[in-house]
Amino acid sequence: MAPDSAGSSEAPAASRVGRRESASAPRRELPLAERGGWVELLRAPAALFGVVARVRSGLYRRRVLPSYDVDAAVVSVGNLSAGGTGKTPMTAWIVRALLERGLVPAIVSRGYGASDGASNDEARMLHELFPTVAHVSDRDRVGAAQRAVDQGADVVVVDDGFQHRRLARDLDVVLVDALRPFGLPRPSRGTQAPHVEAMLPRGLMREPLSALARADVVVVTRADRVDASELDALLARLRSAAPGRPIATAVHAPVRLRARRPVGDNYEDRPLAELAGLEVDAFSGIGNPGAFEATLRALGATVVEHRVFPDHHAFAPDELRGLGTERPVVTTAKDAARLASGAPPHMLVVDVELRFLTGEDELRAALMSLPVRGPDHRRAALHGGVHG
Repeated sequence: MAPDSAGSSEAPAASRVGRRESASAPRRELPLAERGGWVELLRAPAALFGVVARVRSGLYRRRVLPSYDVDAAVVSVGNLSAGGTGKTPMTAWIVRALLERGLVPAIVSRGYGASDGASNDEARMLHELFPTVAHVSDRDRVGAAQRAVDQGADVVVVDDGFQHRRLARDLDVVLVDALRPFGLPRPSRGTQAPHVEAMLPRGLMREPLSALARADVVVVTRADRVDASELDALLARLRSAAPGRPIATAVHAPVRLRARRPVGDNYEDRPLAELAGLEVDAFSGIGNPGAFEATLRALGATVVEHRVFPDHHAFAPDELRGLGTERPVVTTAKDAARLASGAPPHMLVVDVELRFLTGEDELRAALMSLPVRGPDHRRAALHGGVHG
């Protein structure tokens, strides 16, 4: 895996709405990570982005830029790159573990993709899983965290918080996707080609790999999607970047198939085995559409057409026209949560959960050691004038 040694001949797929992939056409993940092309013109702004990221990190490390505490334990779930690494399933796993411990968690997020005070797709999906858990969305994560504490939370779980250094945290969980460890998929010229490791806007890295040194736990997701030698090489790089930190491996496990009822937004459970041998259409607007399609194929489905949209895409009814008329159409839980209307007929939803292959005990131990602060501490802090 070579550092920042090559670029992408195509920009990220934000402008490619509704790309159609048919069974007769070669399948390609978006965005591509080809070598050369006009994207090499972005080397200079990417280098500048990297300098700014390192300077900003240094200012926080030296406490020139302040971080603010709230009167609760704070767990951050984040990553180094833009795109889907599994933050929402990881957030759900942590919230479930905290509830099992008898704690009162709340979720804080930026609310990317939401408008006019509405919840975004992640918030709606997490609310379905945990209807009693507060979810506060705000660009100001410090203010959002304090509002969550005011609502009674004793642990705040921050979705996509690794780069949000203004909010002090007790535990940083950082995810790395084994398929796309640096954001972009592997170049199409073969499995031996190195991954592109480049900063935004030339690549998808928001921080360099060295930023993992401030992580508390690193989780490699989709670890079952690469061969053993490639996984070993990635783990070696991560251990070098985050010495002494626990490094876990996990998979996105499909756990449930839901069928949308003809009337209303209700769903009924179906066995996952129902997909075996079935020809389906699919649509997705997530960070890693290729991984979703691979999941469908692993379940035995034949994907005839896959319409790929940008992450957090707000679907218009005509964009899904034609899907589900000849074959069942399958999508993700996040995409289903984003459908206000116009859902295709015969729509199926695949729910996934994060499951650990290794390192689960270390993460649970870290959660057990969180410095949980109860109501007495909060009253004392407010009385003493401590910042909240």
